[in-house]
Amino acid sequence: MVGFRRVWSGRMVDWGGLVLWVTSFLVILVISSLAPDHRSVIPAYRHGAEAFAAGQSPYNLDLAVGYLYTPAFAVLFMPFAKLGPFAGDLLWRLLGFAVLTYAAMRQIARIQPSNRIWMLSYAVLLALPVSAGAMRNGQATVLLTGACWLLVMSALDGKRAETLFWATLALVAKPTAIVVLLLIGVLRPKLIPMLLLSVLLLLAIPYAFGPADYVTMLYEDFARLMTSMSLHRSVAFQPADFTAPFTAIGMPLPEIVATGIRLVAALATLGLVVWYDRKLDRKTSGLAIFLAACFYMCIFNPRVEYNTFVMLVLPAGVAVAVMWENGSRGWLHAVLAALLFLAGLTGLFGQVHALIRLWFRPIVMIVVTVPLLWWFWTNFRTKPYAAASATAG
Repeated sequence: MVGFRRVWSGRMVDWGGLVLWVTSFLVILVISSLAPDHRSVIPAYRHGAEAFAAGQSPYNLDLAVGYLYTPAFAVLFMPFAKLGPFAGDLLWRLLGFAVLTYAAMRQIARIQPSNRIWMLSYAVLLALPVSAGAMRNGQATVLLTGACWLLVMSALDGKRAETLFWATLALVAKPTAIVVLLLIGVLRPKLIPMLLLSVLLLLAIPYAFGPADYVTMLYEDFARLMTSMSLHRSVAFQPADFTAPFTAIGMPLPEIVATGIRLVAALATLGLVVWYDRKLDRKTSGLAIFLAACFYMCIFNPRVEYNTFVMLVLPAGVAVAVMWENGSRGWLHAVLAALLFLAGLTGLFGQVHALIRLWFRPIVMIVVTVPLLWWFWTNFRTKPYAAASATAG
């Protein structure tokens, strides 16, 4: 306890962003409790859990909308569904918030800046506008982000049990976590057995809670759903990836061109994280690797939604804080911080938000994240934090 107080102490002003982060989340809980199903995806999660408990299929194979998650996610959400919309939804949001905040705290503890509270407050303040919308919505992406972040740090440290736990939780939250698992498999081949075991656990968990024939039927339905979604775009779904700006101006990219760009981006991301792992020191490599992975998952994933960018804003916020702490306090730092904060404020203006909702965030996050990734690339020789850091306050 004494050690915790020593490394996480700071002036009152340093706590401002963190206090606002927690207070905003508490306000979200109050608002959500007054209207549990308003502006929320949790009813779809609840439907999946209740259908699983009743031995029914939660999937709408005709429209490819509603519950779009694995059978294991239905099992994960069952305790929350049993508690009802008030207590269950509150605890679900609290779980995602706690895991994400803990991941940021652990990353900052790994970096060892001169003022941990200031860095955490600064990062969560920049991420708050975008994150608040996803938390209000009850997005599983909040939990996915924290689990994937903790997975990266655990894997880089060679912690096999933690790697297995966070990999399994991330996959259960959303199968898109497979991107992070593949990167970890390349960076740490010795952990491949743990990563494969996490995939097996993802598949096996539902069999512990339902009849084998029923669970197998669910997997068949899920496979058909994923195939249908990949071959035939749902009319109701509007992607917010790098193709959204082109669609917004009436020049949609041909599917073959978009697929080619995604493949090139995947190879570039792989090369980048390998380079980061080899060149950056332990304190900053995890952040740079996770930032690159999130950038790919948010910008080049064809199923990116408007709220998916919660996955990118907090690691980007920590990276901006690292730039500041490491002496990069010029105009670039100020511009990146301002853009990151303003990216989530468009919802305050209804008509403007409706106009730019899909294409604004991918553009802003490209503008913010590419310079951050480049900064990590060009500053590895300085070995951030190898020497005493400049005082942040």
